[in-house]
Amino acid sequence: MKKQFILCCITLIAIAPICFGQASPAKSGKSASNESAISDLEKSAWEAYKNKQADAFKALLSKDYCGVYADGVKTLDAEVADMAKTDLRDYSFADVKVTFPHAKVAVITYKATQHATSGGQDVSGTYNSGSVWIKGGGKWVGVFHTETKTQ
Repeated sequence: MKKQFILCCITLIAIAPICFGQASPAKSGKSASNESAISDLEKSAWEAYKNKQADAFKALLSKDYCGVYADGVKTLDAEVADMAKTDLRDYSFADVKVTFPHAKVAVITYKATQHATSGGQDVSGTYNSGSVWIKGGGKWVGVFHTETKTQ
């Protein structure tokens, strides 16, 4: 009996660090507020684009921004140029998910439903969308965005 008790104690001591080292599934309040901040920034970018506020749009994005779409890869300047020929009447987000692969990197994915024309063509529909935001100098900036129209 004494050997079994000692073996049990040694086993508990050996596995305790593994148990305490497991990630907690609960989200901290700080994480939830960061998720909300990223969602708000993404919506702000859409709102600035909708309202053709080029300076506000540029202020949210990195100078090295890159957008990937069916019609090609776009720089920040190309996005701003497209803004002038786009009429985004309304939009909504669904299934929003924000993850932080690093403390200063956020990835947001969502479905965006929009009613819009671009270059005189109707581009309305639902799009699978994603963006990457990075934090530098205490400020989050968008560095990447992509969207693909759902089938």
